[in-house]
Amino acid sequence: MDRLAQLIGKLNEQFAQKAGPAQLMLTLRQIEAELNQLNTATGKALGTAKVAVMMPSGPRSVAPETTPIPEPAPEIVEVIKAPANGKAVDKGGWLFDPMTEIPTLAHQETRKELNDTIASAESSLNDSLKTQVVEVGHVLTEAPIRDLKKAIGINDRFVFISELFRGDENMYERSIKTINGFRIFAEAEYWIERELKVKLGWDTEKPSARHFYQLVKRRFS
Repeated sequence: MDRLAQLIGKLNEQFAQKAGPAQLMLTLRQIEAELNQLNTATGKALGTAKVAVMMPSGPRSVAPETTPIPEPAPEIVEVIKAPANGKAVDKGGWLFDPMTEIPTLAHQETRKELNDTIASAESSLNDSLKTQVVEVGHVLTEAPIRDLKKAIGINDRFVFISELFRGDENMYERSIKTINGFRIFAEAEYWIERELKVKLGWDTEKPSARHFYQLVKRRFS
């Protein structure tokens, strides 16, 4: 009985000191074990012995509330409808089909950089403008002329007189008038070869000579 009294006193002290529930439960189990031993020794039932446990008045310790553990949500299994054969494909809870191959960056189409696209567009535009300039220049150089004298500019006239006619302006004027009087290019070419090229010693590879021949061809084109 002394042991029981000590345990009860210990329980009162723990309660007064606001001990934790685990310590109080341990002391209560010790009291219960002591009562069982006394019951076995006396041969009396535990219910016949009256044991009064006086608990001091004071603030009650409130056991911490335990948060209930939520039950796991049921596994969602999405079934994809088969296209034609009537068989369903189970994705095993995945939001997508893990067996479907997803293309990586290596499989995707390579796109051109913006700078490359702009450079390509500018290059195409420059090539187009150059082609147009060449075509316009070609048309102008090949366009027929009616009057050889009017078609020759001031600069070309000065070059022809100084390089082809040895500075003789009168010879130049007479030659232009004679060439304008021919009906076909063959007649003009024959006269130029005999009266100008041979007598004046023209070099046909000279730029001024080639330009003069080109103007004569346009006169009869």
